[in-house]
Amino acid sequence: MKDFWNERYSEQEFVYGTEPNNFFKEHIENLESRTIILPAEGEGRNAIYAASKGWDVTAVDYSEQGKKKALKLAEQKGVNIKYDLSDLADYDFGQNKYDAAAFIYVHLPRSIIKDVYSHVISSVKPGGKIIVEVYSVNQLGRNSGGPKDKRVLYTEEKLRDLLSGTDIKWMDEVEVTLNEGMHHVGKAMVFRAIAEKV
Repeated sequence: MKDFWNERYSEQEFVYGTEPNNFFKEHIENLESRTIILPAEGEGRNAIYAASKGWDVTAVDYSEQGKKKALKLAEQKGVNIKYDLSDLADYDFGQNKYDAAAFIYVHLPRSIIKDVYSHVISSVKPGGKIIVEVYSVNQLGRNSGGPKDKRVLYTEEKLRDLLSGTDIKWMDEVEVTLNEGMHHVGKAMVFRAIAEKV
């Protein structure tokens, strides 16, 4: 999969655009700008937006091409982000370090996803917020983006299980209209959630 993402991010254009995810943007603006961790951040659009709003941002991804484009965009926007190059399964997220975390289209193999969520949640301070937007299993059959493998898509039960250790303030499966670069375009079925670390 690493080769897939490096190849995808090697395109000159930003494949998911340079603007932040709308749900992420909406909720980040309602929080006090502190520290945030963004796993699987790819080309950095959300990290750079958060940094432009005063957040101290740590992004993690294993794609060298994604990191290159993220740092280039950060320079163009005049902001700084910390971008760690690592497989999420091997990364040391730490404990009680961050005031917020966001899972924006984080779709991982079953073998690692529970541990990744658990480690990210552990890295958030008690009372910190977790923002989630991911593709639902009901996205299958649509051409507006996302994995074509049901096993890495989300159900409500799966997302609730992954967010154990948090107080889920709100969760819903909704149809949204995406306009995020060339790979997230059109009507899509997603789960959105806001949780608070207990």
